[in-house]
Amino acid sequence: MGIRRDQEDHQGEQAEAAEQEAARQRIIAQAEADRTPVDDTTRAVPDRRWRRDR
Repeated sequence: MGIRRDQEDHQGEQAEAAEQEAARQRIIAQAEADRTPVDDTTRAVPDRRWRRDR
């Protein structure tokens, strides 16, 4: 009975680890999809708003 319980515990731990890894992969995929490319954050964009006030 003790061996069977150990196997069930081990299987539960494996299932939990697999769920955590799947969640981690989903979070990474979502972050990658939402990522702003570096080129978009470093490109200089002329700001001509000050000319409208003249």
